[in-house]
Amino acid sequence: MISRLTDLDFSAAVDDLAEILHACVHGGASIGFVLPFTMDDARRYWLQNVQPGLKSGALEVFVTHDNRIIQGTVQLIPAIMPNQPHRADVAKLLVHPNARRRGLGRALMEALFQRTKELERTMLVLDTRSTDPSRMLYLDLGFQIAGEIPNYCRNPFETKLEPTTYMYKELSA
Repeated sequence: MISRLTDLDFSAAVDDLAEILHACVHGGASIGFVLPFTMDDARRYWLQNVQPGLKSGALEVFVTHDNRIIQGTVQLIPAIMPNQPHRADVAKLLVHPNARRRGLGRALMEALFQRTKELERTMLVLDTRSTDPSRMLYLDLGFQIAGEIPNYCRNPFETKLEPTTYMYKELSA
């Protein structure tokens, strides 16, 4: 089941969200964090970086849950600049490693697509480490590659730098 978190739901969800983020980083996902990465770091991210945006309406958080436990999440961040009323960013598509290969990432993205259309946004943009498996999911969902930047992000386990791919998807209004 996919739902959009409200500010009221957020407090009850933060522990599950922190667990997913922590597990994904420790599983090698390149989502902005490197090891060492603690549960406190994960909770801090959600409380300091996401909750204020959720409260202000600057972003939306989608979750998928099974037996009331959140298994995955993705964020939709509508652009705020006056020359970009048609655009939004996709951020932090995360599925707990124990819940992968069940179509949860795809289901989260489909819910995000629907909400993007409701907001009358017609362009989605995202970036992903070029070697991450998520890149194939995004291509399969119809995203196009805009370009690749070498040495853009640090590997979560070692100090080597890796390329990032920028992608976009045009949605019909």
